[in-house]
Amino acid sequence: MDLQQDTRKLLLLVDDEPVNLRLLQQILQDDYRLLIAKDGPRALALAASARPDLVLLDVMMPGMSGHEVCERLKASPETQAVPVIFVTALSEDTDEARGFALGAVDYITKPFSNAVVRARIKTQLSLVRAEVLLATRQQVVQCLGAAAEFKDNETGLHVVRMSHYSRLIGQALDMPKALLEDLFSAAPMHDVGKIGIPDAILRKPGRLDDDEMLVMRQHPEIGARIIGQHADGMLAMAHRIALYHHEKWDGSGYPHGLAGEAIPLEARIVAVADVFDALTSVRPYKRAWSFDDAVAHLREQSGRHFDPALVERFIGLMPEVRAVADRFGEPLKAALGEA
Repeated sequence: MDLQQDTRKLLLLVDDEPVNLRLLQQILQDDYRLLIAKDGPRALALAASARPDLVLLDVMMPGMSGHEVCERLKASPETQAVPVIFVTALSEDTDEARGFALGAVDYITKPFSNAVVRARIKTQLSLVRAEVLLATRQQVVQCLGAAAEFKDNETGLHVVRMSHYSRLIGQALDMPKALLEDLFSAAPMHDVGKIGIPDAILRKPGRLDDDEMLVMRQHPEIGARIIGQHADGMLAMAHRIALYHHEKWDGSGYPHGLAGEAIPLEARIVAVADVFDALTSVRPYKRAWSFDDAVAHLREQSGRHFDPALVERFIGLMPEVRAVADRFGEPLKAALGEA
C-alpha cells in the first residue's frame, strides 16, 4: 500500500520483548499503520518526529521505564495530547494508579486477548476524534459569531468573553455538563443575524431613528433563520438564544414580547452576559463602563430587563468575571473599576 495514500491511524508500539512486538503487529497491522520501538529513547524520538495517534507502551523496560517514557511524552507540547495505553504484566492497583497519574488513558495487562487490545484502541481513538470535533465546532461557531461582531463595530473577543460569562452563570445554576458545553458553544452566535443588517445602520455612530431601529430589531429573527430549526442539541439552543436574547423579563423586549420564564433560560443567561460585556467594553461610540457602574445597571434593571435570580448569581461571580475580562481583554482593562 502507498504510505502517502494510507489514511489509517498511526500507532507506536513500544516493548523491549520482540515476541510481544510481533504479537501486537499481527493483531493490529491490518487496521493501523505501525511504528516499532524497543526502548524508551527510540520511542521518544519516533513520537516527536512521527506524531502517532496513539502509543501502546510497555512498563518494564531496561534503562528507561515505560513510566518515564509516558512522563516525558506528557511533558512535551508536541506529544502531550497523544493518548498512551500501558500494556504490562504489572497488575496491582498501585501500578494502574501510577500509570493514570502520569497521564495514561488505559491499562491492559498481559497476557491480553486480541479482542481486548483492538477494543481499547478503538475506544480511545474514538474519544480523541470526539474531542477534536468538539474543539473544531467551538472554533467554527466562535468564528461565525465574530463575523457578526466585526460587522457591528465590535471585536471578536466580545463573543469569547460573553460566552465565558454565560458558562459561569450556567455553572452557578448547576446546569449539567453537556448543557454547559452547548451554552458555551451556542452563546457566540447570539447576534449572527446582524450579518443581515445594512452597514449604514450597524455602523451609525449616533442614535438610530425609529425606522432604523425597526430594521435593527429584525436581527434576532434573521439569526434564527441563519441557524435554522433543529430538534435538539447545541444548534437548537443557538436558535433559541439568537431569537430570544433581546426579550425582557417584564415583557417589553422583542421580537415577541415574551416575559419571565416564558423566555428560554439560555436566552435569559446570554442577555445578562451580553449586556454586561457590552457595557464594560470600549466601542467607537462610547467609553467602557467600570465594573461598578455595570453592576449598578444590572441591579437597576433586575426584574425589568433581566431575570432577578440570574442578576444575583452573576454579581456573585465578579472575581471569576474579572479573570475572564483580564484574560481576554482589549483596551478595556484600564477602564475597569472595583466591584
